[in-house]
Amino acid sequence: MRDEALLGTVSELWRYPASSLAGERLDAISIEVEGIAGDRMFGLVDASDNEIARPDRDAKWHNVPRIRTRLTRNRELEVAVPGGEWLPAPGAESDRSVSDYLGFEASIRPFRREYAAVGYSGPLTAERYRKAPIHLLTTASLARLKALHPEGTADPRRFRPNIVVDMAPVEGSFPETEWIGRRLAIGELLLTISEPCRRCGFTIIGQDGFDHDPAILRNLVRHNAHNLGVYCTVDRPANVEVGDAMRFL
Repeated sequence: MRDEALLGTVSELWRYPASSLAGERLDAISIEVEGIAGDRMFGLVDASDNEIARPDRDAKWHNVPRIRTRLTRNRELEVAVPGGEWLPAPGAESDRSVSDYLGFEASIRPFRREYAAVGYSGPLTAERYRKAPIHLLTTASLARLKALHPEGTADPRRFRPNIVVDMAPVEGSFPETEWIGRRLAIGELLLTISEPCRRCGFTIIGQDGFDHDPAILRNLVRHNAHNLGVYCTVDRPANVEVGDAMRFL
């Protein structure tokens, strides 16, 4: 295989230990065939009916993306509500903290028994869909969205990518949307771009540093068929670090 010209370099890496909660920004991640180690292992549910959090569909969940998450070295989850301290989760204390913050009884639960800390015997919850192992987004596409909606905040956190690649803007284009079927090398990692990432109402929800903004989604619907970023499958697993170069294969 022959490397073509440099497309850009990795500027941000994210994993999301709990679905819909804030992600964890890292300097390096381990990517396996199934996806990022430690990604999307837990869900947050309404304890009254076991409904999993859906901020894109119900306003009662709109504050969920403000709840921070991180994994310990032992791959155990910790969460913190705004202004609160880090608490181990799942657990009674973290559930109380999250419930008080949201204003109704909620509970963090693992998708699989092996995801929880040793000794956890509580309930599980069904995993939300996962379209592909990796979600990749370029700063060129964020720049295009900003050009279309200058008063908005095109923050990567709205879109929950795993890999953000810094690359030069492409006039009038969301470039990675045009790369479907192509293969990429990011350091030692090899990916195939499988499909565009269709955006939902999550993108309009305010988080720390930016406000609720329906025009974000309206511009993507109007100018890029509802899409921003791309999903990728993993051809060769590897560790990826901020600063790694990305090229077409």
